[in-house]
Amino acid sequence: MADLQDQMKQAVAAAATEQIRSGMVVGLGSGSTAALMIQALGAKLRSGELSDITGVTTSFQGEVLAAELGIPLKSLNAIERIDLAIDGADEVDPAFQLIKGGGACHVQEKLVARRAERFVVVVDSTKLVDTLNLGFLLPVEVLPGAWRQVQAELAAMGGEAQLRMAVKKAGPVVTDQGNLVLDVKIAGGISDPASLEREINNLPGVLENGLFVNLTDQVLVGEIVDGVAGVRDLQPC
Repeated sequence: MADLQDQMKQAVAAAATEQIRSGMVVGLGSGSTAALMIQALGAKLRSGELSDITGVTTSFQGEVLAAELGIPLKSLNAIERIDLAIDGADEVDPAFQLIKGGGACHVQEKLVARRAERFVVVVDSTKLVDTLNLGFLLPVEVLPGAWRQVQAELAAMGGEAQLRMAVKKAGPVVTDQGNLVLDVKIAGGISDPASLEREINNLPGVLENGLFVNLTDQVLVGEIVDGVAGVRDLQPC
């Protein structure tokens, strides 16, 4: 299954890169599928197929990768526009609402998606769901001194929140902004993403949550059909 999933990711990353044109300012997303897109973009710049590209990254990890590939980068504060942003997602529902933040980069990811003229989401078919949060926890970035208070507030809202712990270091995950992440499970899933996004972000101590509401313009889905990796272009409901 891992090999098939890799093939789906490769296919959809290549399809997304086809939308990039010379002269664009491009938002470069985070995660495994977005990394493949960044690699494909770097190859097109080296071959001369594309030129005059400026990248705006959504994570330190993406910044390191893009720099290694020779992709010129600028910060959000240094650009006037983003023509196209391409990023992955942890879950996508039929209305194109997303959960992101599996890599704890959702604050910068949302800033870039909001700034972009077009926001294209690249996923493999395992990320498509009918209801958000039934399978993937909702990340909420919180100030370090407020995580217990926010955890209690989320519990009062019907959300079970756990502090995300690091895998290869002692202690919790620390975001690029120096904050902590609570992973939240809402009983029965998220039926109204827009309302919940606002409600969580209004809690004192919360910087941002991983619900991406009404931002997505296109979803490209990598899938295996008859043993061959292909890409499906989804239309919003």
